[in-house]
Amino acid sequence: MEYTRPLAKLIEYFQKLPSIGPKTAQRLALHLLKMPQNEVKSFAEAMIEAKTTISYCDICFNMSQSNPCEICQNTSRNREIICVVNETKDLIAIEKTNEYNGLYHVLQGLISPIDGIGPNDIRIKELLTRVHDNEIKEIILALNPSVEGEATSLYLNKLLKPFGIKISRIAFGIPLGSELEYADELTLIKALEARCEM
Repeated sequence: MEYTRPLAKLIEYFQKLPSIGPKTAQRLALHLLKMPQNEVKSFAEAMIEAKTTISYCDICFNMSQSNPCEICQNTSRNREIICVVNETKDLIAIEKTNEYNGLYHVLQGLISPIDGIGPNDIRIKELLTRVHDNEIKEIILALNPSVEGEATSLYLNKLLKPFGIKISRIAFGIPLGSELEYADELTLIKALEARCEM
């Protein structure tokens, strides 16, 4: 079916968003067209405002409207611990737990030679500078349990060891509510490795 050009263009832009296929893009576009004009205008203004006012924190590279970001400015946070994450969305996931009160460092990528991403293409140098210039006692590596996440974690561990600080990693394993028979071997291995005493 041929869409009218403005609708086709709208669907095309929605498909550029992550995890949005053709059917979802069509559904979103049609929903947007049914919204009242003022809501569509507010939606468009919110996107433009976010794009023009949000940038990266000069300290941790988190996305923020202020620089330094709200987390780096917060004096009640533990400044001796840095949790290293891949992207801002990972930082948000950890913040939602309300269990972590330290600082963050957003790498903005993972080492991936296949994709042409090396250590100099992500924020590793800035992390090392922070550790060198501040009294950091622990680095928590909270990177995805993927090949790229593992490679980045191993590389960071090698670079951070000479600082003589504690380097820890978040545990990986079986999600709550799932069944062992459906877990893949790598997940089971990680769950066994991250076991703790009861």
